[in-house]
Amino acid sequence: MMMEDIESEEVKNLQIEFEWVMRDEVHSILKKLREILVECARRFPVPLYDNEGKRTEKFHLVAAQDQLKCSLTLTGDSITQAEISFKLKRSSSQIQRTAITSEAPWKLQQVQDAANHLQQAINHIDNVDENYKFRSSEEVLQIIGELIGALQRGRTSLIIPKKKSIDDLMKGRNMKSLAPNLPEDQAISFFLQCHKLIIAVYQLLNVQGTVKMEATQAECSVGWLNDVLVLFTVGLTLCQQLKDKMNAFKINSIIS
Repeated sequence: MMMEDIESEEVKNLQIEFEWVMRDEVHSILKKLREILVECARRFPVPLYDNEGKRTEKFHLVAAQDQLKCSLTLTGDSITQAEISFKLKRSSSQIQRTAITSEAPWKLQQVQDAANHLQQAINHIDNVDENYKFRSSEEVLQIIGELIGALQRGRTSLIIPKKKSIDDLMKGRNMKSLAPNLPEDQAISFFLQCHKLIIAVYQLLNVQGTVKMEATQAECSVGWLNDVLVLFTVGLTLCQQLKDKMNAFKINSIIS
């Protein structure tokens, strides 16, 4: 067989494989991806894509030497009850106490943000009719790009909390959930980081005329967060594999 014939045969085989991928495999992968994302949605503690809705869990967070203690109830994406006590840096024998009650819950915006991005990813898949015939690799790559974007934003919402200045923390609306209110030189923050729920207490100290900020943290592991992050990662891996396959074809012709 001549070299030209071999190359022609390879191009023909590549075209046949490409058409099969466009006709069958893309839809098969989108279906599998949708199953993973719906399973991910079911793990969220908030109403999302036909899951049962708000779940309630109790957690206990303690820092070293009992510098900070917090017992709390997490209902959906809000802390609906908490007892917080921490030692004051200026006087370790003094303890500051405050609480959160169901009348003024503390909202963990990260949960709702991640849920919104996940819902967006599922919607992108639902917008593709199962009988739709993809015409070009660019078309598939555009959908994959939208899916990867939504899933990365959702995953990042849970892994990397938004940085806030001490001033933003002290003036934040969640601080109004605390009863009694904290003095002006103190602030509290609750946030998620990877599979952990963290409470941080910030205290401003005047040290020889210089204002210094001291922070104390306590954390606990949250089971459903771990599951959600694993499923986000599995979904992203599947998207990346399809993206790599589409890029490997390097065929830009529109299929008739």
